[in-house]
Amino acid sequence: MMRHIEFARLHNFRDVGGYRTDDGRRVRWRRLYRSDSLHRLADDDLDRYHALGIRTVIDLRHPDEVEFRGRAPHGPGYHNLPLEHRRWNVRDDYRPDAGIARFFADRYREVSQDGRAEIRSALEVIADAGNAPVVIHCAAGKDRTGVLTALVLRLLGVAEEDVIADYALTGRATPRFLAYWEQEHPGEPPPWPGFGRAPAEAMRLFLAELGPVRDYCLRTIGLDRLAISALREHLLENPDIHQISG
Repeated sequence: MMRHIEFARLHNFRDVGGYRTDDGRRVRWRRLYRSDSLHRLADDDLDRYHALGIRTVIDLRHPDEVEFRGRAPHGPGYHNLPLEHRRWNVRDDYRPDAGIARFFADRYREVSQDGRAEIRSALEVIADAGNAPVVIHCAAGKDRTGVLTALVLRLLGVAEEDVIADYALTGRATPRFLAYWEQEHPGEPPPWPGFGRAPAEAMRLFLAELGPVRDYCLRTIGLDRLAISALREHLLENPDIHQISG
């Protein structure tokens, strides 16, 4: 199976399947995807996207972003669940002495608190087998998408280091993100240091400071235990001979 799925206009579309879990099972392929913004889909990309049979889109962008950029192709299930309640203020929030990983981890912690209701709703959507296949996306498919994907994978029992490695795979798309920025904003520097990067240490810090993900989901955001059971029931399977590539 291919983890990275190539599109001409999308830079960071990936299948979240294939990871082993602590009970010896494996995350099912072709049930959950993560991506950068789907508003750029067109032509052959759109055909490839439709071939995946995606039923449900979880768009984590702010409504202003959706209005300005556009949204995914209309389909049976679309949920705009903005995790970010306060726009990032790099001038005030970024401290060069602390580094870019610390900057990202702090933003992820903020999202995990401000976006509690939206995170719960997103997890409930993903837990419903009737909604699959699901694609989660934000703008770059890195920060907001990275937080939600990490929570899902940890609830499924994927090892923390594998979750961190999945987050860091976005780094493969960094050159494409930078090229896209230069195309859209000629002569302007990227909006913050480390633009397009996904340093593993950022997710490691976030998960360490968040604590046990199951406790966070049950106690902080109020996710029902039955939703966690349903999530595991339809997203996990016994391993077989399929291999990961890409």
